[in-house]
Amino acid sequence: MGGGGAPEWVIREDASQPVLLALYLRQVLGLRSPDELPQLRGIPPRLVSRDDDAQARLERQWREYWAMTVEPQAHPSPVPLDLVDGFDTLVALPLEGCDDLRAAITPFAAEALAYSQSAKERYRKEAAAKPGVSYRAYASAIAEHERQVGRRAHSFELNVQVLPLAQRGVWWIGSLTIAVTDGLRGDVAAFDAAIHPIIAELA
Repeated sequence: MGGGGAPEWVIREDASQPVLLALYLRQVLGLRSPDELPQLRGIPPRLVSRDDDAQARLERQWREYWAMTVEPQAHPSPVPLDLVDGFDTLVALPLEGCDDLRAAITPFAAEALAYSQSAKERYRKEAAAKPGVSYRAYASAIAEHERQVGRRAHSFELNVQVLPLAQRGVWWIGSLTIAVTDGLRGDVAAFDAAIHPIIAELA
């Protein structure tokens, strides 16, 4: 990762519990934002009936919560945050403007917490079983990019969320954050091909 004045790249890979929680809540509440990001695998659909105005308010409040969850530094809340009961310290919503979302997610606290803990643990075990694999995947993509463009890669930061999504692929979910399906992440050749355009865009 560079030193002594050379360009530096920082890639953080995780299956963040707050991100998993947010996506679980999106699904059980019947929300669509962000439209392009697939649903989580294995969560049965819930029948949700609410009027269009209530749905629009919930979608808007969830989008704000999602942005603060994925990249908290880039999306600070204009008002103080307050922890939501039942979610430990993993869900904090603005004190104002999020009443609909707070009321809607509270009944799902126990199941959402259990889901996010188990998905996080599964990722942790898979990553621990293959030490060094994560670093090598990114290092080889950067080396290949450098060969193609004939210069050192620019310094950049990238956050990678490895998630159990129902569709295979890579999606931008923040200005420095991508979501990658766990199945794709585990497929060395396919992940290498998928991460190349991302690295090319940043480096």
